[in-house]
Amino acid sequence: MSEGNAQVRKPANVVTDAFVGKRLEADVLVIGGGPAGTWAAVSAAAKGAKVVLADKGYCGTSGATAPSGTAVWYVPPSGDARERAKASRFDMGGQLAEHAWMDRVLEQTWSNVQQLAQWGYPFPVDEFGDEQRTSVQGPEYMRLMRKRVKEAGARILDHSPALELLVNDDGAVAGASGVNRQTGETWLVRAGAVVIATGGCAFLSRALGCNVLTGDGQLMAAEVGAELSGMEFSNAYGLGPAFASVTKSMFYKWATFYDEDGVKIDGAGSARGRGVIARELQSRKVFGCLDQADDQIRAWMRTAQPNFFLPFDRLGIDPFTQHFPVTLRLEGTVRGTGGLNVTGDDCATSVAGLYAAGDAATRELICGGFTGGGSHNAAWAMSSGFWAGAGAAAHARAHRATTPAARKVYRAGTVALGTSTSHTPITPIDSEQIVKAVQDEVFPYERNWWRSADGLADSLGRLDALWTQLRASAPAPTAAYAVRAREAAAMVATARWMYRSAEQRTETRGMHRRVDFTGTDDAQHHRLISGGLDDVWVRRHRAKHDAKYDALTPAKEGALA
Repeated sequence: MSEGNAQVRKPANVVTDAFVGKRLEADVLVIGGGPAGTWAAVSAAAKGAKVVLADKGYCGTSGATAPSGTAVWYVPPSGDARERAKASRFDMGGQLAEHAWMDRVLEQTWSNVQQLAQWGYPFPVDEFGDEQRTSVQGPEYMRLMRKRVKEAGARILDHSPALELLVNDDGAVAGASGVNRQTGETWLVRAGAVVIATGGCAFLSRALGCNVLTGDGQLMAAEVGAELSGMEFSNAYGLGPAFASVTKSMFYKWATFYDEDGVKIDGAGSARGRGVIARELQSRKVFGCLDQADDQIRAWMRTAQPNFFLPFDRLGIDPFTQHFPVTLRLEGTVRGTGGLNVTGDDCATSVAGLYAAGDAATRELICGGFTGGGSHNAAWAMSSGFWAGAGAAAHARAHRATTPAARKVYRAGTVALGTSTSHTPITPIDSEQIVKAVQDEVFPYERNWWRSADGLADSLGRLDALWTQLRASAPAPTAAYAVRAREAAAMVATARWMYRSAEQRTETRGMHRRVDFTGTDDAQHHRLISGGLDDVWVRRHRAKHDAKYDALTPAKEGALA
């Protein structure tokens, strides 16, 4: 493995007064307007920071949480409830989660959910009059969070994707620039600290709410030297109807799965059922039916996840009695656990002035190598957003006297923005071609669900060639054009970090399945840190050991389902 570090090469392109567009000053810039971003903005403002939040979509309606309900890892501190909650996924995650981080997230999530109730979130009430706070409905939750961000005094830039970070002479992050997708106007925010809360990367797989989640924040962070962690644990696939984007899969515990002739597929509804479905989908269609739900469960489903049923109702399909085609959509680092590595309790990255929260950051700390699904990821978004916002505010305050507004800042963007590596770039990036090419490497189950040395090397050969093509392309002719080009570049970069890390983990652990190494290797009880763009590197990082979990041992064989 090659080694990497967080040393930043200062870009040559300084931001000058010739910049045309909207200019803003802030203590903290939050990039991303989902749960993590809005909690970060509220938390930073509570520390007295002047905050700007820039969202690729409309803050409150874009992203994976906004269009659907999600469970929350909300566990009372009484008795042994939290110990049992921590142990529930520790084994599945390959024992890579850390006891102290799980404790912190459980406690902060408990506090934040209490805060949501005080703010007026309409939690449902049971027959005894007690509020049920273990889940939230995305539309209501994010509507409330947008309201709280505005009431905190933060300025929101809607439909304003960031394109690149800014750094100062010391290599510390000093803001970002981007473009408004509706007006075409460029914007630049100089800030004392930046929080990356842009979500994960789902590779434009058409999963619900994931059309804006293309790994942009991770690309921008890597350009200034930030590291990633757990990228091999990024092959999460969501189960859903083949004709819709809804990948909320909780209801499928009441499903039976069938082949085209109506014959039940053995094992498809088990705990390892997605592996069975993935194998079947390689050669034939698979159908589902929620025929195990009784009348009471059916009524509850309709109220718990109403948008789950919209595509069925539009097509006149009764999912409780009729068979419907299903598929598995790649959700990558959105439901996976890989993301930017955080180096402190305040969710700081390895680069000064840069913080990460939510799905943009690694969730190995609380999930290990297994998906956080909705509940753990929702808790992580609340908690990491809260900590990152406070940490960014403290950093900005501490460096305010040494960062005068007149100090030079430099653009850190590379692909599609800076100069090409070729002396004679011919054409700008063909974003559609690049996106399709990377999807061809990460969507197939035989490449990403089940991995092998030959398959990974084969895909990486083409992905590396794609990156070389990107680096040799001409800069985007307009800022609006650059948005799609940067998305394409971020997807290629994400795939390369995923597969380089997957090459180095020569075992099966968590959701990382190697057909050539089917057992778990105790000698590989470590995290994998990765980074780099032109030259991707991977190094080992020792996982923290907690003696109280010694009795929990992961299965050695048979984990490839």
